[in-house]
Amino acid sequence: MTDPESLARAYYAALDAGDYDRLRELLAPDFVQRRPDRTFEGRDRFVTFMRDERPMTDTTHAVDAVYPEGPGVAVRGRLLDADGDELFAFVDVFDVSEGRLAALETYAGDDGE
Repeated sequence: MTDPESLARAYYAALDAGDYDRLRELLAPDFVQRRPDRTFEGRDRFVTFMRDERPMTDTTHAVDAVYPEGPGVAVRGRLLDADGDELFAFVDVFDVSEGRLAALETYAGDDGE
């Protein structure tokens, strides 16, 4: 799987399933995520946070649109809690390199932001 859209969709599927080995496979070793509240540098640090430290793991990513044109891919969606209620909306912009997700810039808001 090397096309950006498939990689992005596999990223959300791995997170939602709690498949952290699969998530690790999708990310480049020097993966970086930048989001409004923090930055994660390195695939291992990011996977550790997602597996062991994030406050809510029983969530689902509802993907509303994928914009696959360009060297990477952008995804617009919503994070839902276990009851299906929206926690916040997001736009994720992925950089892809050598068939892996190399970087992720996350933009998130709630209450219509």
